[in-house]
Amino acid sequence: MDQQDIIRIRGVIAAGKRKDVIFAALGVLALCIGVMTFLTLFIDMAIDGVGRLSLDFFTNFPSRRAGQAGILSAWVGSTLVMLVTASIAVPLGVAAGIYLEEYAKKHWFNDLIEINISNLAGVPSIVYGLLALGLFVYQFGLGQSVVTAGMTLALLILPVVIVATREAIRAIPGIIREGAYALGASKWQTVSDHILPYSMPGILTGVIIGLARAIGETAPVITIGALTFIAFLPPAPVSAAPPFVNFDWLTSSFTVMPIQMFNWTSRPEAAFHQNAAAAGFVLVLMTLGMNALAIWLRYRLRRNIKW
Repeated sequence: MDQQDIIRIRGVIAAGKRKDVIFAALGVLALCIGVMTFLTLFIDMAIDGVGRLSLDFFTNFPSRRAGQAGILSAWVGSTLVMLVTASIAVPLGVAAGIYLEEYAKKHWFNDLIEINISNLAGVPSIVYGLLALGLFVYQFGLGQSVVTAGMTLALLILPVVIVATREAIRAIPGIIREGAYALGASKWQTVSDHILPYSMPGILTGVIIGLARAIGETAPVITIGALTFIAFLPPAPVSAAPPFVNFDWLTSSFTVMPIQMFNWTSRPEAAFHQNAAAAGFVLVLMTLGMNALAIWLRYRLRRNIKW
């Protein structure tokens, strides 16, 4: 190799390093734009709405008087809907992801299922609302209830949970499976005792991110008939009398935080817009809290795992 070849190689390496620096700078710029946009909107919303945050704001029902209006029915409704959503989407999504990744054989039908799951993750949420309106509300006769909203949002985030589960399982080294099989473990023992515990941090992260998306959805719950003004709460899930568990709340009418915000922003009075900003601030904090919980759970679970 002569001197000219060495110079050419150094030039190629230097050009590659320059491209790396440019790409990193563009990535940081894109990140800063996204973060600054979020912070700007969040701070503006906080400035408008923090003044309305008080105990009465969380314990009062909506009212025609802006100063007396609260989000009690909205945050309770969001909590109950998310409970139904998680109860349906998490077990179904995790089970489907495990089956597709560990049990499903290479077949055209399974390939078709995988393609459809990936496509469903990008379907607009209003489509799920129209599906739920025709299927759950009219066909099954469930009405405009908490259980209908929960199942609708469960369908919405189900592809996200399945994809997150599969990606978390794929990240597990093959040596874990080989070691389990070498010790005589069955397929299910390998999955339940090794694959699932090791992949749980990634699965939980995907689940909570999916729930964080669902809690802010408006189009599907509007389509199935969520109320824009509600001055009562669904029946309590737990009662003092036997059998101590009450399921009447599943068929109750409801509203959620995004619907309450939509109702207030549609009014011309500035005081209602301040209420909407306060409700939006609370909703963002709830979403950030769910994401923080995902990060904490992932950290704790990964710390307890010994490879």
